Amino acid sequence: MAENQKRFIRKIQELTALYEISHAMASTLDFKSVLNQILEILSKKLEMNRGTVTLLSKETGQLSIAAAHGLTKEEISRGKYKIGEGVTGKVVEKGEPMIIPDIGKEPLFLNRTKSRGDVKRQNVSFLCLPIKVKGETLGVLSVDRLFKDADVAFEEDVRLLTVVSSLIGQNLKIHQMIEKEKERLMEENRELHSELRGRYRLENVVGGSKLMVEVYKSVQKVAGTRSTVIIRGESGTGKELIARAIHYNSPRADKPFIKVSCAALPETLLESELFGHEKGSYTGASDLVKGRFELADGGTLFLDEIGDISLATQVKLLRVLQERKFERVGGGKTISVDVRIIAATNRNLERAIGEGKFREDLYYRLNVVPIFLPSLRERKDDIPLLLNHFLHKYNAENKSRFKLAPEVMAKLVNHPWPGNVRELENTIERMAVMAKSDNLSIEDIPLPLNAYNTNTPWKVEEVREEAPAAGLKSDGTLADLEKKQVMDAMERCGGVQAKACKILGITPRQLGYRLKKYKIGYKPTFLS
Repeated sequence: MAENQKRFIRKIQELTALYEISHAMASTLDFKSVLNQILEILSKKLEMNRGTVTLLSKETGQLSIAAAHGLTKEEISRGKYKIGEGVTGKVVEKGEPMIIPDIGKEPLFLNRTKSRGDVKRQNVSFLCLPIKVKGETLGVLSVDRLFKDADVAFEEDVRLLTVVSSLIGQNLKIHQMIEKEKERLMEENRELHSELRGRYRLENVVGGSKLMVEVYKSVQKVAGTRSTVIIRGESGTGKELIARAIHYNSPRADKPFIKVSCAALPETLLESELFGHEKGSYTGASDLVKGRFELADGGTLFLDEIGDISLATQVKLLRVLQERKFERVGGGKTISVDVRIIAATNRNLERAIGEGKFREDLYYRLNVVPIFLPSLRERKDDIPLLLNHFLHKYNAENKSRFKLAPEVMAKLVNHPWPGNVRELENTIERMAVMAKSDNLSIEDIPLPLNAYNTNTPWKVEEVREEAPAAGLKSDGTLADLEKKQVMDAMERCGGVQAKACKILGITPRQLGYRLKKYKIGYKPTFLS
């Protein structure tokens, strides 16, 4: 074969190898995988065997093999050097390439990996080049070359390997930056988890009444278990706060706490939200999306307003609770998860079962450990504590010095608080925002609260055009209490829904839903 033809073939081989190496680097951020691919390409395309990448540890000052091709795990584990030791150590020390034409005749060649047998009987050359970034030597790239002729030229090999080692150096620097950023994010995540765990300690939940003490005892007992919990109580009583307290006081505290508001999503979206969907599973599904169950794997999934989900979704949810397995929407692969379920509702689930709106088997799956949160009407002793807590919180956030006068405290304690803790917190903030001085007085109490139980030119009543909802007679159930709260709020604010939303601490959409659900209307009446 003519010399020019040999050189041409060699150039093609080099360009092919460099192209494949570049492609390997662009295809993944897994640094070790990239190194293994590079060494395999050098072996297959250019007959550079037993390739190794040996990196310098700044902590120990020792060189160790990070990746190798053609060596066993045991041989790789033996490849450790000090700076200046052997050929590898000398290259790092001097920062210059070394070419050993015959390893059997070179005393510096230690053959520490013992991968070549008796080196004196091997016709093997050894090429070792520094991996540098901005003049700093971070490691070495080395390969074996089997020579056949007495006159062997290594210039082309050194030139190519210099380019490869430079590419490895750049990739190593990117890898180090990614690892540093990952460590920073992990540390930040640990700090946030620690902060959340502190924030949701039971000692930080405000309230010392007998009913709340019972709640604390239940949380302490259930937190360390895997049991499913259902938290029941009126809107605004702090069900999510208790759910987070259970999670952050459990062995799962370092894992995700994922919340799903079941009432906020239509049925078609809720299934995808819970279980995820495959690419192309429906119009607009352009990517694979993991559901909340997958995101909560190892941690806790909080299903808020569980009583609002459809019967079709209830069936699918029941299977996950029983088997801890599911398929994404549009997918056939079964996914297993380890998730602790905490559910919450302000609905009367027992009544919903009787009306055929909630599955009895799902009810028993959820109702393993029930925790009932009392309303503020039932724990008036906690209202002063809550008032002071929210006032202190507002003052700290806004660097203000608002105080409550004794007569204001008394009036607020006697308010029925249909919106519970959420309404109380909103009231304190509104008072502070609108106050004329640092001493909050009776005049600073928002008008709907100040005018509570006074005559109003509006009368709230059930709509007569339709039959009243079945089973909604006043028997003290959660649904009845919620209905009464909405009626009271609408009457107190003269039928203005925006004001009623502020009183109840809910959104206009939620209020509209409750007005329709309980068939509540209002009409003007004339005062005598």
